[in-house]
Amino acid sequence: MNEGLYMPEPNLEYILTEAVACETLADREITHLLNLEQPEEVELLFNAARMVRERYFGSAIFIYGFIYFSTYCRNDCAFCLYRRSNPAGKRYRKTPAEILETADQLASSGVHLLDLTMGEDPYYFNEGHFDQLLLLVDQVKKTSGLPVMISPGVVSRDQLQSFREIGVDWYALYQETHNIDLYNKLRLDQDYDERLELKRYAHQLGMLAEEGLLSGIGESAEDLCHSFAVMRELEVDQVRVMSFIPQVGTPLEKYSTGSHLRELKIIALMRLLFPDRLIPASLDVDGLAGLRQRLNAGANVVTSIIPPHKGFQGVSQSTLDVDEGGRSIDAILPVLDACGLQPAPVESYKQWVEQRRKRYS
Repeated sequence: MNEGLYMPEPNLEYILTEAVACETLADREITHLLNLEQPEEVELLFNAARMVRERYFGSAIFIYGFIYFSTYCRNDCAFCLYRRSNPAGKRYRKTPAEILETADQLASSGVHLLDLTMGEDPYYFNEGHFDQLLLLVDQVKKTSGLPVMISPGVVSRDQLQSFREIGVDWYALYQETHNIDLYNKLRLDQDYDERLELKRYAHQLGMLAEEGLLSGIGESAEDLCHSFAVMRELEVDQVRVMSFIPQVGTPLEKYSTGSHLRELKIIALMRLLFPDRLIPASLDVDGLAGLRQRLNAGANVVTSIIPPHKGFQGVSQSTLDVDEGGRSIDAILPVLDACGLQPAPVESYKQWVEQRRKRYS
């Protein structure tokens, strides 16, 4: 670079005008938005994100029921409570009857999608019981009548095709970061490219794909710009970010993460960079108390609705608000209303999924 070339500081108003017009932002502009600290400037970013969300989705919000049906896992991720070697993680494997009952309860409450999540449970992958998993997912899909997302970790291509053949709509598989050195510190002994390619293959099969980031774990602004570029290249249908919450019994138990403002700014940037995609506001980080902030940052999906007193766990905050009823639709409705938002009709979500799927047919 010419050392005499002066690069003026990006102008916030100009950047946001570009972003609201859905023009491509340069990395230095994205970095400028990530580094905003003054409350009034951050609010301008959030306001721009809300404007874009309203243009594409109006006041409609989608809501996901969350069924974490097995907390056993063959992996040893450094950040996860349910890592294989952690005795502090509560282990359970829910029965089909428990899962179907919970799916029915969630569907009746008005969720738009059921997210069936598990650790990479050796029972299903190493002991010849994959057909049981397929049957279970098929029953949930048929009895609920709702779109279904699976979050089972890394599966084979044949297994992913089997999920699609029974009508599974979404495949969620997160890299957490696209900085390979950082990835290798987080997802120990797991192939980066294998995870990435499975999302591409999901699209080839006609499934929608979700990608996710972990915030506050040592990523730089440059890393985030790279992640956004990878997400754009993957053309993923849902993009998400969650703040890292240190977990007892893990190598990162004492890691300091600071405030969750970074997550909120990433949500807003995702809305500006991916205006027509779904972006979750997860109840799994700050619970009901943090929902309004995430919606005001531009999210248009509320995730991690969990029925109370069923013994199901969350992920980063495994029990937060669950048995108190704070993860229910009744609990989130006043927050939506305060934000000028409302749940979309269930049929409109199904239509969105089908319209998006046409891109891959």
